[in-house]
Amino acid sequence: YKGSQKEIVQENIIPGVFAFVLYDTFGFPIDLTELMAKEQGYIVNLTTFNDELQKQKNRSRAATAIDTGDWITVNADDQSEFVGYDDLEIETEILKYRKVKAKGKEQYQIVLRQTPFYAESGGQVGDTGRLEDHSRQFWVDITDTKKENGLTVHFTDLLPDNLEGKFWAVVDEDKRVLTEDNHSATHLLHAALKQVLGKHVNQKGSLVNADYLRFDFSHFAKVTDEELAQIEVIVNQKIRQNIKLKEQRNVPYQDAIESGVTALFGEKYGDFVRMITFDDHFSKELCGGTHVKATGQIGSFKIISESAVAAGVRRIEAITADKAEQYFLDQRKELGHLKALLNGSKDLSASVQALLDENTKLKKEIEKSTLERVNTLKHEIVHHVRGINGINLIAKHIDLQSADAVKNLAFSLKDMIDNLFLVFTTEIDSKPGITVMLSDDLIKKGMNASNIVRELGKEIQGGGGGQPFYATAGGKNSAGLKAVLEKAEGFIV
Repeated sequence: YKGSQKEIVQENIIPGVFAFVLYDTFGFPIDLTELMAKEQGYIVNLTTFNDELQKQKNRSRAATAIDTGDWITVNADDQSEFVGYDDLEIETEILKYRKVKAKGKEQYQIVLRQTPFYAESGGQVGDTGRLEDHSRQFWVDITDTKKENGLTVHFTDLLPDNLEGKFWAVVDEDKRVLTEDNHSATHLLHAALKQVLGKHVNQKGSLVNADYLRFDFSHFAKVTDEELAQIEVIVNQKIRQNIKLKEQRNVPYQDAIESGVTALFGEKYGDFVRMITFDDHFSKELCGGTHVKATGQIGSFKIISESAVAAGVRRIEAITADKAEQYFLDQRKELGHLKALLNGSKDLSASVQALLDENTKLKKEIEKSTLERVNTLKHEIVHHVRGINGINLIAKHIDLQSADAVKNLAFSLKDMIDNLFLVFTTEIDSKPGITVMLSDDLIKKGMNASNIVRELGKEIQGGGGGQPFYATAGGKNSAGLKAVLEKAEGFIV
C-alpha cells in the first residue's frame, strides 16, 4: 500500500475500489482499512466501496440464480406414476421436459409417464441411472431425481433423440441397493436408540446415500462408548436375524397411528401412508423410501462417529455392507501393522501400555536433565553479563532443544538481574529462533521486546512478536544468528 500511495491516493482520499479489493481479495475488513487510513491522515471513499460491494452481491446472485425454462409437452398427460418399489427397469415415455440453467451450466429436466427412479425425499438421495432408447444402443445419463409439485423430475445433461419414442428407464441398481442398505439400517438404528437411550429419542433429520448414513436424534447427553457398543450389537443382531420386510401401502393414516407406528414429529403425511416394519415388536415406521427385502442384505453395521449437532440433538454416522466390510479390513490391516511394529506381540494393549510407560519415564528424565542444564547455564551466564550505558546485556547463543527450557532460562535470569536486556539465539530442530527479554525498568524507559524481536528476526528471514517484556521470533536462515547477536548491542548504544 505504501509503495503505491501516490498512484491510488488523491487529496488524502483512498478510492473505494482499492478498499474493496483489500476486502474482497484479501479479506481485509473495511473498518480496519478505515482505522489504518485515519492513522495515516487519509479517509476512505465509502460511497464507491459500497457501490463495488453491491456489484459483487449482484454478480454472486447472478452466478447462483437458476434460470428455468417452460415445460415443453411431448405426450399430453400430466399423470406420472412411480413404480420403483417393485421395478428398477421399465419401458416408458417422456411426458414433458424443460431446459434449466444454473451456475452457467445447462441441464434438462424430464418427466416420465412411469418411472422406477426414486426422487430425493425423507433423507434418501435421488436415484441415478440411464434413459435408453428402444434399441438400447443409445442412452442419456440420469444424474439426479427430485420431486416437484408431486412430479418425479429426472435430471440429465443431454436430451435423447426422438423424444416421442419409447424408452427404457434403468436405475443404477448397485447404488440403489447400497442406499437401501443404509436406509433400512437407519430404521434399525432408530429402534435400537430408543431401546438403549429411552423412548424420548426421536428422529430429527437424516441423510441416506450409497456411501453412509447420517442420523440426527433428540437426546440430552453425549452417547457413551458403552451405549454405542450396545446399539451396534442390537442392530447387528437384527441384521443376522434376516428379518423380512413388511411393507403396507395406502394405509389410512389414523389406522397406522393406532397400530403404534413411529411417525416423525413435524412431518406432513397424507390421508394414506406407507408403513415399513422390521419385526412388529421392534421397528415400525411411516416411510416413503426404498428398503431391503430382508435385513440380512445389510450385511453389517458400524458406527463411525457420534457428535453434537445442536442443543439436545445428537448425530450418528454409520456404514453398512461393502463400506463396513472395507472398514473392518482396514482395521485388521492396521492391527497387523501394529503387531509387526511390536515384534509380533500377542497382547497389543499390554505392549502399547509398556511403551507409553517407558515414554513417560523418558520424558521425566529429559525434563530433569533439561532443568539441570538450565540451572548450569543460568549460573554460567550470570558471570558474563556486560554492562553498557547502565544496562546489563546478555547476548548469547543457547544450546537447548526445548523452547520451554529457553523461556524458563530467560525468566530465571530476569528475576536475578536488574536493568536486563537479554537476547538469546537458538537452533531447535534445525530451525533458528530468537528470544528477547527486558526487565520492567527498561520497559518504563520505552524499550519494547516485541519491536526488537521483529527487527532482529529480519536477520534470519523470519518474524515474530510477543509482549513488551518477552517476545520470540522464528525464521529459516540459521546463518543469520551470528548477526542477530552482533546487532543486539545496537539497541542500547
